[in-house]
Amino acid sequence: MRLILLGPPGAGKGTQAKILVDTYGIPQLSTGDILRSAIAAKTPLGLEAKAIVDRGDLVSDAIVNGIVSERLDAEDCKPGFILDGFPRTIAQAEALDQMLVDKGVKLDAVIEIKADADELVRRVIQRAKESGGARADDNEEVLRKRLGVYQEQTAPLVAYYAEGGLLKTVNGMEPVDQVTAAIKAAIAH
Repeated sequence: MRLILLGPPGAGKGTQAKILVDTYGIPQLSTGDILRSAIAAKTPLGLEAKAIVDRGDLVSDAIVNGIVSERLDAEDCKPGFILDGFPRTIAQAEALDQMLVDKGVKLDAVIEIKADADELVRRVIQRAKESGGARADDNEEVLRKRLGVYQEQTAPLVAYYAEGGLLKTVNGMEPVDQVTAAIKAAIAH
């Protein structure tokens, strides 16, 4: 099972990915988690990425594509994977298409988790309160900028994958278990 989860920041991609990992026994490849680990470790890439993330901007395609390609080669990705936070742009999607061709694998589905922007802001503010503000990008100003960047750069992926017949859309505003059920139903078809 090879999946991509699409949706704006705070839509529940990470939550759903963790559930799918447990269900299907395949790894979640979250570029956000990989980058946060590098930031926490204060690696050169992490320091570069931190400055970019703190501004609410996206990390360069070259950095992200390299991280993803290396990760797809790992043994635990052989039976499948869930991409969460990648691709974010048409250029990244095209790079992923080429990576998968080179690796001799295909995507099974692209799941779009639709969500209301104002509700997402409320969710992220709540997450920041609950986590003690551990993530620098968990504030309203940065989130609204990220939502704008998502609409401009990432939302076109919906059309890209719909044209390829891979897109399945679920309502991310439902309770977590209902979103999970909708994703599992979409994958089954």
